[in-house]
Amino acid sequence: MHSNNRFLVLNLLAIVAGMLMLTAASVPLYKLFCQATGYGGATGRALHAPLEAGSRTFTVTFNADVHPGLPWKFYPERRSVKVTVGKQALAYFRAENLSNHPITGRAIYNVIPLEAGSYFFKIQCFCFSNQTLLPGQKVDMPVLFYIAPGVSKDTNMDGVKIITLSYTFFEVKK
Repeated sequence: MHSNNRFLVLNLLAIVAGMLMLTAASVPLYKLFCQATGYGGATGRALHAPLEAGSRTFTVTFNADVHPGLPWKFYPERRSVKVTVGKQALAYFRAENLSNHPITGRAIYNVIPLEAGSYFFKIQCFCFSNQTLLPGQKVDMPVLFYIAPGVSKDTNMDGVKIITLSYTFFEVKK
């Protein structure tokens, strides 16, 4: 093989390998981007609520879904809570395994309106890890969260009174 052709083939292989690596990294990178910016309704994680609180309140409603292939019941124990900006709130969801074998599930989540995602922070959530339920087992799953004080300065959030926190459980295949 001529040296120019060999050089071209090696360059093309390097480009293909680079594209494959970029493709493999795109999902985790996109997830990090969404969590950092709140884009797409992604929420942030926090260790605790801020020390400052605001006077504005929101009604946070809860939505719970299960992927059709997962034999679980999953629902919020309360449909909504009133939350004061900067103060933490606690909500519970209940999950029940309707099958006769253990199943591991993972909840994905988002917040609507999407602009609220960058102000919605979870301190504790069942969605941070896989959940394994034994046959017939019912569990209460807490979510401890707050809405950051910066929301009061965002003009895109001026007309917003209701924020919906939505979860969908999917089976984790081992």
